[in-house]
Amino acid sequence: MGILNKLFGNGVSAELQTAIEAQLKNTQDPTSKQDLLALKALKSVQLKKGTLSLDLAMPYPCKSLWPAIEQNLTHQLMQIDEINSVEINWSTEVVAHDSQKGTNPLPGIKNIIAVASGKGGVGKSTTSVNLALALQQEGASVGILDADIYGPSIPTMLNIKEKPQSEDGKSMLPLQAYGLQVMSIGVLIEEDSPMIWRGPIVTQTLTQLLRETQWQDLDYLVIDLPPGTGDVQLTLSQQIPVTGSVIITTPQQIALIDAKKGLKMFEKVEIPILGIIENMSTHICSNCGHEEAIFGEHGGQELAKTYNIDFLGSLPLDKRIREEADSGKPTVTAEPNSAIANKYRDMAHQIGAKIGVKKRNYANLFPKIEIQNN
Repeated sequence: MGILNKLFGNGVSAELQTAIEAQLKNTQDPTSKQDLLALKALKSVQLKKGTLSLDLAMPYPCKSLWPAIEQNLTHQLMQIDEINSVEINWSTEVVAHDSQKGTNPLPGIKNIIAVASGKGGVGKSTTSVNLALALQQEGASVGILDADIYGPSIPTMLNIKEKPQSEDGKSMLPLQAYGLQVMSIGVLIEEDSPMIWRGPIVTQTLTQLLRETQWQDLDYLVIDLPPGTGDVQLTLSQQIPVTGSVIITTPQQIALIDAKKGLKMFEKVEIPILGIIENMSTHICSNCGHEEAIFGEHGGQELAKTYNIDFLGSLPLDKRIREEADSGKPTVTAEPNSAIANKYRDMAHQIGAKIGVKKRNYANLFPKIEIQNN
């Protein structure tokens, strides 16, 4: 009753406040499995002439889940005699959360999600793009950074042709695609130009791309990492505040061996692993519809179980995902109501919810103290 008492004031009886609070506690978010009060989603409440008005701000982007939550909550609240109708105003309120020790928040970015794989060819970039788009569609401000300096593919997947602009000659404005803010070395060089660079230059370039881009009030920045556990990943873990990581693998044993290395790397540098996604899980024949696990079965699930990490879901080996990425129209945008798009959206919900219940980072809320000698 304490929470509602602050919001209601003295105009509503303690018994009625208790009844309303009980129904809010009975209504769970289906992804995080936490009730609306535990999620701190209730921002204001008012009862006037039998109409209960609520302002709810979810701590992660989940617009597509609002109708179901509202339906359930309204049904619960209407069991209270004093309430004749319920009005709910929804919003998304993503805050900055803790990152690994020794790193500081970056301007314009609340949370950074690193998408990694132990080896190449497992569909990491395609997954990164579709997850970023799903988070954006669900109500977040999202950016994506292509950190694969040697093989940047994000510009192709998002059909970006233009070059970034600079207002001050020192920093770049991010490019825009499907509502995402985007930066990649691929937009700064010619498509057929090889990056014949050694490790230190690569890591310096990544740092510049990240820090010299004027990201604008991002809830999440998705970083599409190159495969492996080399210089770029080490730089990321030591210098960049990462809220959490996602591991992409396929079911086959070769991919799983390398995925374990990536998983252990994030554990050693104390970057939380938000979950594992199994890509190319099964192949469905476009002619007869026969489903076959050509790369093996349940490898990602078993890996998640072994290391006590969440399994976020599996994606099929479907030529539409490849065709849509190659044409610059990712699946979540090209076929938003498809079963595959819904899989990406469900994974985005899980990632957002796991971040949403993490410890908050208050560093950006404190004023910077500067000492000047006059």
